[in-house]
Amino acid sequence: MLHLFHLEYILGKLMNAAADVSDINMTVGHPIQVESGGQLIPVYFQPEIRALTPYQTEALALSLLRGDRHLITTLLDQGSCDLSFNLENKARFRVNIFSQQGRYSIVMRKLDTYIRSVEDLGLPPLFCNMAKEKNGIILITGATGTGKTTSLAAILDEVNRSQAVHVVTLEDPVEFIHLPKMSTFNQRELGTDFRTFSEGLRSALRQAPKVILVGEMRDRETVEMALSAAETGHLVFSTLHTVDTGTTVNRIIGLFDHEEEKLIRVRLADSLRWVVSQRLLPKIGGGRVAALEIMGMTLLLKDIITNGESPEKTFYSAVESMRPLGFQTFDQHILDLFRDKVITEETARTFSSKKNIMNRGIDTLKAAAGEYIYDINDLALVPIEEDMPPEPPAPEEPENQQPSRQPPRADARIRSGGPPQPPGQENQVLRRSFLD
Repeated sequence: MLHLFHLEYILGKLMNAAADVSDINMTVGHPIQVESGGQLIPVYFQPEIRALTPYQTEALALSLLRGDRHLITTLLDQGSCDLSFNLENKARFRVNIFSQQGRYSIVMRKLDTYIRSVEDLGLPPLFCNMAKEKNGIILITGATGTGKTTSLAAILDEVNRSQAVHVVTLEDPVEFIHLPKMSTFNQRELGTDFRTFSEGLRSALRQAPKVILVGEMRDRETVEMALSAAETGHLVFSTLHTVDTGTTVNRIIGLFDHEEEKLIRVRLADSLRWVVSQRLLPKIGGGRVAALEIMGMTLLLKDIITNGESPEKTFYSAVESMRPLGFQTFDQHILDLFRDKVITEETARTFSSKKNIMNRGIDTLKAAAGEYIYDINDLALVPIEEDMPPEPPAPEEPENQQPSRQPPRADARIRSGGPPQPPGQENQVLRRSFLD
């Protein structure tokens, strides 16, 4: 096991190895790597380590575990464990240690040492409205590493700045430390302070909170307890790993048996307040920007949750039609980012939810800006034989005389129905080739 001083020295060197380091990756057979701008960059030390050995990664893992029996038992029994690590005066990390092929790997996510506000993150004003809700469930969803925890911390900071309430957080592990402002925070960590999210949520109901943060809704029991908490007047924040807002609702309903579906739909429609899904997109010039899909509750959306989607009523179409209320689909926000030249056209198409809608939106923006939107370099004149009058018989020519060349006919037409072309003039008609 490495001495703590050596571990802190290594982490300090890694944090200074590149600009805007977000993750540290330690895998057997590779050098230690840092992630910057979404790309892994190898970092070499003196003496040089070209490839980590199983012994080295295990020594690093044991140094991070710091002799915690619960974490060591979890790692041995379940193959992975989560913890937090504080690099004094420099950074905090969320750490995951896991086994792969009998060897240990480590991934460390850098956490901000301070909590950025809704304004600092450039989030829509609706996020401040979420902090003002008095009860119900608010979900922030997206893939791992899309900034869900950062957005939740900003909302809770808004609660902290504006309300004198008791807030209980159930996290795995504790990531952002909320210092006292107006609210009182009790932050509990999975494994250290409680065994499962459902048990922690059940006990939280007896701790007189107004706001509860559940790190992740991983199973049916946790969802059921969150619904119960919302129905009894608590405001519950949580996260899910889903790709968009509609999928989030369907994922929750899918956790329950078919016989319970109707009841869960009614309870969810009554309890759900907001669903926000996030994706991180590469920006022009480096860095990343968050694309957001935002869905709040309206009578139409409650009806869709209660009765299910139909061809006429879908989550996507409902959110798309409510842009004046501040709701937006991923495609609408991504188009805004493309219009503002924050992201490239290729990025907009790649990260869109519905390719055909994105293609039309991009073409509309480019046409409004006076840019060419079609590739029309591959057309040729095609005469339509059935529209042409019969050829007159060729006059007999004397022997030993070269046959005369007839000029092109004036009534040749292109297949698209274009006007006749004058004789002898070469026709070059361009065929439109629409972009996908």
